Amino acid sequence: MKAIVTTGNGGYDKLVYKDVPTPTVGSGEVLIQVLAAGVNNTEINTRVGWYSDSIKVSTNSVADDGELAEIQKADGGWDLATPFPFIQGTDCCGKVVEVAENINAHLVGKRVLVRPCMRPDGFDSMRNVWMGSDFDGAFAEFVKVPASEVFVVNTNWNDVELGSIPCSYGSAENMLLRANVSMNDHVLIAGASGGVGSAAAQLAKLRGARVTAIVGAGKTEQAKEIGADKIIERGTDYVAALGEGSVDVVVDNVGGRDFGLMLKLLRRGGRYVSSGAIGGPIVSLDLRDFYLKDLTLIGCTAWDEPVFGNLVSYIEKNKIKPLVAKTFALRDIAKAQSEFLEKKHFGKFVLVPEH
Repeated sequence: MKAIVTTGNGGYDKLVYKDVPTPTVGSGEVLIQVLAAGVNNTEINTRVGWYSDSIKVSTNSVADDGELAEIQKADGGWDLATPFPFIQGTDCCGKVVEVAENINAHLVGKRVLVRPCMRPDGFDSMRNVWMGSDFDGAFAEFVKVPASEVFVVNTNWNDVELGSIPCSYGSAENMLLRANVSMNDHVLIAGASGGVGSAAAQLAKLRGARVTAIVGAGKTEQAKEIGADKIIERGTDYVAALGEGSVDVVVDNVGGRDFGLMLKLLRRGGRYVSSGAIGGPIVSLDLRDFYLKDLTLIGCTAWDEPVFGNLVSYIEKNKIKPLVAKTFALRDIAKAQSEFLEKKHFGKFVLVPEH
């Protein structure tokens, strides 16, 4: 089969489109023909080694610095070392083509989504492994996964639309669940034009919350279309625009220099929730804002059990909509990631293998 093999930390030359053996299913596994695979920030982070403690700057800053990206980082992955060479790809919409002997054959031929965040020790343990980060993922014609992580989806959405969902919407749903967002909350979403942010806006509105979205220039109309009640352009004086202590929940996958401002905006007893830091991992924290206001800071990587089932239900009941900005052939992954880093799009990029 054809696949994109990531050979190490570095630039786009580390993404090699080549023939590799088709995976062989083992006990409890299924083989999936990949129909569409979304592009996510995490794949770039892993390739450039952004998760390393040695990195103090944004994803774009590392990606733009060839020398820094090329340094091989022993702690550059989710779980320290990344298993190079391997196949990335966290999002997968596909068709089951083979199952192990101990798996019910009714799955064969079904169109499915794969839950990329897996909890091998059960949901009482926070240990998690991720498809496309800890083991081979969906940037290929075929991928094998545990049958327990496969969800049949009954919908008229096309393959590309489904392929845009898993990582972004799963991360957003997990954050909103952890922060216990309800119809009584005013939710501020930083980076609301990206995959996770735009998903969070929809999912917060689904809960009846009032949503304020921070977006880049030229993206106001698209933010309105997904239901944002108030829209603020990135770089605005957020405190002047909203008022100190005006927000119940901040959903922030940006981080960086605006982190302290996000805490200023939270009311007493407010919640700050994050599953990323594309604007930079090192932030300035005034502990007085934290403890004097009784704030709760919530980190989210391991997905809770209801998350993916919730997403499938939302899709099947047409309670959310996909936001596909552009599609690319799998072989054009370097072009897709390069455009992704420009941050001119709204929603998701999706790769399509050539079968």
